[in-house]
Amino acid sequence: MRASSEVLEGNRIKLSVEVDESELEEAVNETVRRLQREVRVPGFRPGKVPRRLLETRLGPKVIREEVIRDSLPEYYAQAVEEAALDTIAAPEIDITSGEEDGPLAFDAVVEVRPRASIAGYEGLQIELPSPVASDEEVEHRLDRLREQFAELQEVDRPAHAGDVVTIDVSATRGGESAEDLSTTDFVYELGSNMVAPGMDDELMGAKAGDIVDVEAPDAPGGAATLKVLVKLVREKILPEADDEWASEASEFDTVEELRADLRKQLDHLRRLQANFVLRENVVTELAKLVDIDPPGTLVEQELERLQASFANRLAERKIQLDQYLGATDQTAEQLVADLRQQAVEQVRVDLALRALAEAEQIEVTDGDLSAEITAYAQSIGRPVTQVARQFAEGGTLERLRSEIRNSKAVAWLVEHVDVVDEQGIPMDRTLLLEQDGAPADTEPVAVSASDGDTVESGEPRQTEEEQA
Repeated sequence: MRASSEVLEGNRIKLSVEVDESELEEAVNETVRRLQREVRVPGFRPGKVPRRLLETRLGPKVIREEVIRDSLPEYYAQAVEEAALDTIAAPEIDITSGEEDGPLAFDAVVEVRPRASIAGYEGLQIELPSPVASDEEVEHRLDRLREQFAELQEVDRPAHAGDVVTIDVSATRGGESAEDLSTTDFVYELGSNMVAPGMDDELMGAKAGDIVDVEAPDAPGGAATLKVLVKLVREKILPEADDEWASEASEFDTVEELRADLRKQLDHLRRLQANFVLRENVVTELAKLVDIDPPGTLVEQELERLQASFANRLAERKIQLDQYLGATDQTAEQLVADLRQQAVEQVRVDLALRALAEAEQIEVTDGDLSAEITAYAQSIGRPVTQVARQFAEGGTLERLRSEIRNSKAVAWLVEHVDVVDEQGIPMDRTLLLEQDGAPADTEPVAVSASDGDTVESGEPRQTEEEQA
């Protein structure tokens, strides 16, 4: 077999393939053996039909058609492999000669994945929130803990944020009583904004005995008018932040030990936040460097994947699509448009990470594949050999390889990007590590053995719809 390639417009390649008649002989023999098993001829058992009788019965034209149908996909796949093409769509095949006899020749026009340029990726700079908690944050967390042990004391003054008020609410909707919004002796912390929008603002400055009218256009069930009677105003009296209180409120003997533990917790959360922002923003900034528009073919494929994933999530939660659309106040067209935009962004990210992996010669070894399949098998409680076979037979090994390579590209970028704080000052990277020196966060890949069996283990691009 001989094959040559020609670059066409629109990320397309034209493969011209020629197969000598002598090379076709094995394909002819294989097709005849298949037909001998399948074709029913009176007086002969399946597989026992003589070849000459079969050829006479079907005719050379039918057999030739079957040979081409059977062998052409294999010849095309071989040509793609020899040309090292990364195809992203089914080919358009035109048989140019050999449909009836003689050597077989055909042209295959196929769309390939474009190679993007990401010039300037070496100089990317990412701004991160501080991975270290401030003294003010520690004290705020300490005060929140003190509030859990606060006593309520009645006061004869105007209410302000933080006070706990006891109120009666009488609601009307369209001039009629709205029992669903009416209540008595409702205890409520002023400033929490947990009832109707605007009600807290109206209650600020009210004293016991005052009646406040609140317009609630966004109240559940429709716009309503609330008449609120303030029956009681109480302020919180917090306990002193001393050793005695600390020993009662926690496992620590002193308030300084409690502060140190709170700082440790906040630092951990801060590091997680900073690492998350770093991974999210570094991928976003890299994608901005891509110099080409995402191909429509890839966008449509990613859109189908997002729609399938979204549908699976709704099904898992037993939510109908119309219920979701009603709850999120959007149309099906708006949902698809949002998913399409996400598909565009994700294809752009994929092109960027592929380009980075190629530029930095980031490879995926068989050991990487084996480790990921093993981890996936353990996560779903299945034998590793079974899952490995599922990947191989399902044709998803290359997708997994791509996901691992992209994950390694992200890890490389995280290590090499310039990191600054919110004032633009270079940040000490050791602040992003836990006390034992380990990274505060990791970025495992999402593996999927088949279209309907997916495990997401840290993929950074989960959509709001997928979280529904």
